Amino acid sequence: MGGARDVGWVAAGLVLAAGACYCFYKLTRGRRRGGRQLRLRPSRSAEDLTSGSYDDTLNAEQVQKLLYLLESTEDPVIIERALVTLGNNAAFSANQIVIRELGGIPIVGSKINNPNQSIKEKALNALNNLSVNVENQIKIKVYVSQVCEDVIAGPLNSAVQLAGLRLLTNMTVTNDHQDMLSSYITDLFHVLVTGNGSTKVQVLKLLLNLSENPAMTDRLLDAQVDSSFLSLLDGHVPKEILLRALTLLQNITNCLNEEHRLAAQPTFPEGSLFSLLYGKECAQKMKALVHHHDADVKEKTGVPTLQMAEPQMDSLEGRTNSPGMATESGMVLGPVPSQFLPQRVEEETDHLLGAPRKETSDREKWRLGRMEAL
Repeated sequence: MGGARDVGWVAAGLVLAAGACYCFYKLTRGRRRGGRQLRLRPSRSAEDLTSGSYDDTLNAEQVQKLLYLLESTEDPVIIERALVTLGNNAAFSANQIVIRELGGIPIVGSKINNPNQSIKEKALNALNNLSVNVENQIKIKVYVSQVCEDVIAGPLNSAVQLAGLRLLTNMTVTNDHQDMLSSYITDLFHVLVTGNGSTKVQVLKLLLNLSENPAMTDRLLDAQVDSSFLSLLDGHVPKEILLRALTLLQNITNCLNEEHRLAAQPTFPEGSLFSLLYGKECAQKMKALVHHHDADVKEKTGVPTLQMAEPQMDSLEGRTNSPGMATESGMVLGPVPSQFLPQRVEEETDHLLGAPRKETSDREKWRLGRMEAL
């Protein structure tokens, strides 16, 4: 009798042990299968979020922590890391909204006043990514004048200057805030002619945005521009610069045509961009580009259009003047050539003019870029 009872207890023990093993097996197997989905993300401190090893997209709570950190710390290393983290997350459209709604734009914007050039650059980069959102631009526009001042007065070809130019490019994709740059156009042309290749490309992107807006045409043409600007039309100039320079000229001419300004014969002072574009030297450079080795450049410098830009003789005073260029008396000698440049190049902005334009291929959009998100 006792033996039977012992056997029963042993059997029951085996059953319980087997059940426990099975439950353990199911539990561990479920964790292996769904561990990534079921695992809870541990709470991270604000400083942890600035670690270079932290690559996840931030949620609203984490963004709030970073913004508080930016306001409360004076450690330049932490400030810089926090700006980088926020800037990277601002590349995502959802986070652009979250950062704005949490009051993050003024917090980030305040850092462009920091004397530390690296912090200033990171703040500009973050604002640049945030500016891709049109609603964010309404809050960012208060910094446009200061960014222009920094771009013009700051070290030439510096990271801060390039970051500022990228932000200004995004802020001028639409016409809404372009007039804020009106008083800086002459200085921007100075940065263009004195900067290195990267700076030239970035300034041209910005000027291209302005040049597609007819309301900015007079302000561009009236700008005092050094004659070295025409060196951008030399055949040996890198294609990314040359094509943008040609497009700038064409955009301006197209705006004049679309606004029916030719009959009005506008006048501009000597030394202005207008006097350069419709002068003899520019016409000669354009003729030379007809024989350029690159097909894209050739396409934009057709011979018939160049012949229309030939200088004309002022019969009253016996000297040569450019078509549409003002004499000392203020008289305009001849109309602006209506087809000074061939069809438009699709570059840099989403703003469309009234005249029909050919569609931009996806490949060209990718190559040239429209916005300056990092």
